[in-house]
Amino acid sequence: MPTKPAKPPKKSPSTTTAAPERRGELLHTAAEVFAEQGYNATTVRKIADHAGMLAGSLYYHFDSKESMLEEILRTFLDELWSGYDTVLDADLGPRQTLEALVTESFREIDRHRSAVAIYQREARALVAQERFGFLAESQRRFEKTWLTTLERGVADGVFRTDLDIRLTYRFVRDTVWVAASWYRPGGQHSPEEIARQYLTMVLDGIAAR
Repeated sequence: MPTKPAKPPKKSPSTTTAAPERRGELLHTAAEVFAEQGYNATTVRKIADHAGMLAGSLYYHFDSKESMLEEILRTFLDELWSGYDTVLDADLGPRQTLEALVTESFREIDRHRSAVAIYQREARALVAQERFGFLAESQRRFEKTWLTTLERGVADGVFRTDLDIRLTYRFVRDTVWVAASWYRPGGQHSPEEIARQYLTMVLDGIAAR
């Protein structure tokens, strides 16, 4: 009597989701180590130690620490530009655009604090490497977005006509993004509340009188 062929074992739900989830956990750990110790000082072994695994096991998910860093920064910038593009597509006035961009920036600091810290610390050196050329392109887009918004505000009489546009851009940029050095997710203030406080201080200085 022929035997009934054995049924293939059913895949456990965790089998299909464990790898992507573990990959995300490892990237989160790597981002924290890169931000704390610096990219050059961080080895695959250090990341593995923080993740509670052998260095060889980490290579199952990533071929190098460069690959990890690239994915961390690309993920952060992709989300940042998704938010920025939504703001820009809304066809808001210049003041409302500036307010929305600042708010979106703080939301990204909340989501990707370690990636922001890495970007600020390492971007200047990384842009010289071909695989990180996307950083330079993002920097150019970022500058153009903010300068254009400020220029529209001056032209429309919303911002003061005596503003040095480029100096104002640098002030707003640095004032917002330096928050990654002290901001901690889950703190006393939400990203939206911090943005509101910052905007009150900034706009009182550049709004038309």
